[in-house]
Amino acid sequence: MNRIEERFQRLEQEGQKGFVVYIGAGDPGLDATHDLALAFDEIGVDVLELGVPFSDPLADGLVNQLAAQRGLDSGTTPGSVLETVARIRESSGIPIVLYVYFNLLHKRGLAAFVQAAAKAGVDGLLVLDLPPEESEDYESLMAAADLCPIYLVAPTTPPDRVELIVKRGKGFIYYVSREGVTGMQKTVSDTIGPMTQIIRQHTNIPIAVGFGISNPEQAAEIAQNAEAVVVGSAIVNQIADRGQAEDLVPFVKAFTANLISGIR
Repeated sequence: MNRIEERFQRLEQEGQKGFVVYIGAGDPGLDATHDLALAFDEIGVDVLELGVPFSDPLADGLVNQLAAQRGLDSGTTPGSVLETVARIRESSGIPIVLYVYFNLLHKRGLAAFVQAAAKAGVDGLLVLDLPPEESEDYESLMAAADLCPIYLVAPTTPPDRVELIVKRGKGFIYYVSREGVTGMQKTVSDTIGPMTQIIRQHTNIPIAVGFGISNPEQAAEIAQNAEAVVVGSAIVNQIADRGQAEDLVPFVKAFTANLISGIR
């Protein structure tokens, strides 16, 4: 069983909700990414999403776009991200998902990328711009490597398309609770309850809800309708603020622990 599936199975047995963190790989450098991953594992983060830096991150808002640019500026490449995952694996079993645009897989070669990801210790891929209708080869390669293909569902996804998407997902379904791009929000979307009910009509794999969560109260509210909450921009923003400061890792660790307190 894949590490993502194992983690959600354990959470269900313990009656707990999951906490998923997104950060940009290589922001401000890959040593920081490595150290943050270990810190997140220590405080109970259940899944770590690493954004692979890309020059045209069209699904991302300004905070995560800037993180991608900082990752590129630090010299981070898909290959060096995988090397960092392998380093993390030397001392941590935290489930890891790569948040990646298809261009980067295509450039390396789809089969080669999937195989390299599995060898490094990646557990799943969330390919932002790969429609399920065009993912047959991708899914067969992922299955052979025992990696989870993570798919997105949005508030605007029609019910018949929700069924198509979620039946092809593995690990968890990522429900994007707002239209548009990533970013922090002041309130929780009112689509979460109805849309998670629609998703559950077609699959029993866990649902993780993200886009906009920025405080423990919002995390707690969302956890009422989902198996996990995803926080990205709020944490990425803290990384941006601390930059190269010596206390970057303990500062972000404490900030994230406070968010986790909302669901535990």
